[in-house]
Amino acid sequence: MIYLYSQLQQGTNWLRRYANHSPTLACILGFTATALIKNISAAGSTPKEREYTAIADAEFLASGIQSCYQRPLPILTHGLSPTFITRAMVEALRLPVQIFNAGLLHQPSVATIDLGGIPANCLTTGRAMPLDTVRHLFDRGWQWGKKLAATNDYVLIGECVVGGTTTAMAVLTALGIEARQLVSSSLQKCDRDFKWSVVKTGLSAADLLTAPNSVDPLAVIAAVGDPMQAVAAGMAIAASQNTGVMLAGGTQMLAVYASIQAIASYYDLAMVADNIVVGTTRWVVEDLTGDAISLAKIIDGVPLLATGLNFATSKYPGFRAYERGYVKEGVGAGGCAIAAHLKQSWTPTQLLTIVETLFARYQNLRMNAIG
Repeated sequence: MIYLYSQLQQGTNWLRRYANHSPTLACILGFTATALIKNISAAGSTPKEREYTAIADAEFLASGIQSCYQRPLPILTHGLSPTFITRAMVEALRLPVQIFNAGLLHQPSVATIDLGGIPANCLTTGRAMPLDTVRHLFDRGWQWGKKLAATNDYVLIGECVVGGTTTAMAVLTALGIEARQLVSSSLQKCDRDFKWSVVKTGLSAADLLTAPNSVDPLAVIAAVGDPMQAVAAGMAIAASQNTGVMLAGGTQMLAVYASIQAIASYYDLAMVADNIVVGTTRWVVEDLTGDAISLAKIIDGVPLLATGLNFATSKYPGFRAYERGYVKEGVGAGGCAIAAHLKQSWTPTQLLTIVETLFARYQNLRMNAIG
């Protein structure tokens, strides 16, 4: 039900420690103008739609099934939003949810915790965000990490940032990690050469193409990252001092973990590495155009987990598309499914039923509204 790919003993200990426990879900929303590059992401069929993807996902995550939405979920070329998985697990486990606005292009349609961030410029500029803004976001993440660590058994940190796998590649590379051939994507096939051309432009503009021996990791995020990364890093480091943390995502959260290591070292911050894992879906791990396992091992020290959730027998084509490599992950979907395995020992078949039941309710209500 839960696969473990790296740091086996550390990961096993973490899973045993938090079996039969429930997390608080902290979902961090952010925006990078990198998302507006044509064909950079499948999380919205047009650049204009991608401006609102995080807002729509957050509205569904917060509100669940409604007769109408201020920002309906975007129509994807293939597949269905991973927020269906996340919301289904949130309802089934009755998880407390906190939604954070780290920097969005437009006003959210539901209540969020505004962290005082800004949307990032395209990473090709080499000036994604001011360094002062990144430091502020890291500090706010730190403050909330302390608070969340005291509210429940462990903290599950999810994200919604369209274009985030590309900023992840940029940050990893600037930190000296050879990630060009390893990152995943919401697209069926990750065009790594295309992503690299975007990343190389940004790294060159920021004078980070050849990673220096000692670079301020917050300055790296400021140059070529996105606002979620700074918040998630601060939140995870602070929370790890008191409880368990699952970074719920694939490539993006592996980049956050690498940033955590670099930040803790550069700023001499206390980080309890044994308390942090990365949890994703098997669709990310099995992506033939990426290699999350190798990336986790290169980063070193991070247990990589994946849910066994399987959509091969789903009655809905949008979910079966995941098995063909579309969408894969997002909004903490993989981490929430892992949390369900841990808390209730539900099998992949039981999780599929929970997700499909929610989607059937959504589909019926939408059809009735149209009718």
